[in-house]
Amino acid sequence: MVPLLLVLLLALILFGVGFAVKVLWWVAIVVLVLWLIGFVARPKGGGGRWYRW
Repeated sequence: MVPLLLVLLLALILFGVGFAVKVLWWVAIVVLVLWLIGFVARPKGGGGRWYRW
């Protein structure tokens, strides 16, 4: 019984990690798209960056 519970727990942990990694990939893609839009749409006259870092 204990090995079965350990296997089920491991499966749940791996499923959670896989879901979190998939969500992080989508977040990374959104951030990359926003960065590219900001890079392309920066003001032409001011030579500065569009962000404040």
